[in-house]
Order: sequence, then structure tokens, then C-alpha cells
Amino acid sequence: MKKKNFLSMLLMASLVLSLSACGSTTKNAEVKTNQAEITTINETETETNIYSMKGEIMLAAAASLEKSFTQKLIPMFNELYPNIKVTGTYDSSGKLQTQIEEGADVDIFFSAAMKQMNALIDKNLMNNSTVVQLLENKIVLIVPKGTEADYTKFEDITKANAIAIGDPESVPAGQYAKESLTNLGLWDQVEAKASLGTNVTEVLNWVAEGSANAGVVYATDAAKMPDKVTVIDAAPSGSVKPVIYPVGMTASSKNVDSAKAFLDFLQMDNAKKVFTDNGFAIAN
Repeated sequence: MKKKNFLSMLLMASLVLSLSACGSTTKNAEVKTNQAEITTINETETETNIYSMKGEIMLAAAASLEKSFTQKLIPMFNELYPNIKVTGTYDSSGKLQTQIEEGADVDIFFSAAMKQMNALIDKNLMNNSTVVQLLENKIVLIVPKGTEADYTKFEDITKANAIAIGDPESVPAGQYAKESLTNLGLWDQVEAKASLGTNVTEVLNWVAEGSANAGVVYATDAAKMPDKVTVIDAAPSGSVKPVIYPVGMTASSKNVDSAKAFLDFLQMDNAKKVFTDNGFAIAN
């Protein structure tokens, strides 16, 4: 009788342990299921938040970037963020710098040179932690299509009777041109025959229409009018510092989240490809 009681008790204990194990397995399964549901919900909420992010961005960018932004980049950005409105203004970096210094409502500044960006940083007008040296360009000698015969190298700019260059006081392309020509010992000759444009697009148009026999623009600008201008040569290596394009958020931006999203977008591979397709190089 004692033996039977012992066996009964042993069976009951085994049953209790088995039920406890089952309960634990069930609870673990419930926990895993809940975690999976939470993860799915969080991912959905994140996607929804990105898609529904609302705001406005005022972009102030160098004139040489206008084509990249208006034709490709802004439409691409709006596919990702359809509720963020991007308004762009394009001009010489010097003019844009002045506008920001005078209180223009700008969120993103994309300069064609470090000089203007550094000036704004020194005045605490840029959010320095967001500034990225993103692109690189080259300055080139161009002449009207069909007049290439007299030119073979950059230094041949002195052969032209009427020369177009961006104003070195405010136009980065003009600053780079003056730096290169000064180092080559040619600036005085060129300056005597030069018309100074207010931005690089104006210089390009003067050469394209033939009112100037030669001009200095960015390689990316020359690529816009291959049927009207011919690139003769780039500024010799060592005559000019690298043409770096920095971009960053202004310190006064009232649309920080939207501006940050836009800056992140510009550094994505798809956005970089648009720049390289338009003749830029990605800065190292």
C-alpha cells in the first residue's frame, strides 16, 4: 500500500512539472509574438512618420547647381517626402552669402566655394556640425562653338579680344579664375580685356551668344551648352586650389527636421549619381 501511494505521488509530481513547463512555453511564445507585433507596429509607425513629415525648406544654392536640383533632385526628394515643400533660389555664392548675412529666411546653403561657407561659419550663421564638403568641380576655358582653332590650352585665354569672367569679388568661379591666372602670370593681361559677370551662368551665356570670345566657367556649366560652347582646357593642376562645394544648415533654420532630412538625402547614393551625371565629382 505504501508503494502504491508513493507511485501515485510520483505521477502527480511529474504531471505538475509537465504542466508548468507547458505554461512557461506558452508564455514565452506569447512574449515572442508580442515582440514581433511591437516591432511591426514600430516599423509601420516609422514609415508613416517619414511619409507624413510636413514642412518647408528654403534652399540657397550656387547657380551651377540649379539644373541638378530643378530637373532631378527636388522631384526625387518629394517622392520620399511628398509633404515637404522645397523652394530654391540660385545665384552666385557671394550674393547668397550676403542675403543670409542680411537675415534671409534660408534653411540650406549650398556654396560653390569654401570661402563663403567659412565666412558664414565665422559669423555663427551656419550650424557648423551639419556642414559637409560634398562636391568638387573644375574651372575651364570655353570659347563659342566653331572658334576653337586659335586655342589649345588654358593659357591661350590671352588670345581673346573680349573675355568673360565672374566677378572675383562675389563669384566663386571668378575667384578661382583669378587665382589660376594670377599664379600663371596672366591676370593683368586678362583683366584689361575682361567683362565681369554677376554669376557663372551670365558668363556662360556671354560666350554662348558670342559677345565674348572666351570665358572661364565651371566644367559643369559648360556641359549645359555643348552645342554652343567648346571646352578648350581645364586650369592647370597646381594653379588653383580644389573647387569644393560645401553644403549645410543655417543656424537660423526654422525647419530643422525637414532640413536635416534634405541634407541626409543629398548624401545618398542616388542623389550623388545625379551630381556626377551633371559633371561633378564627389569630394573625398
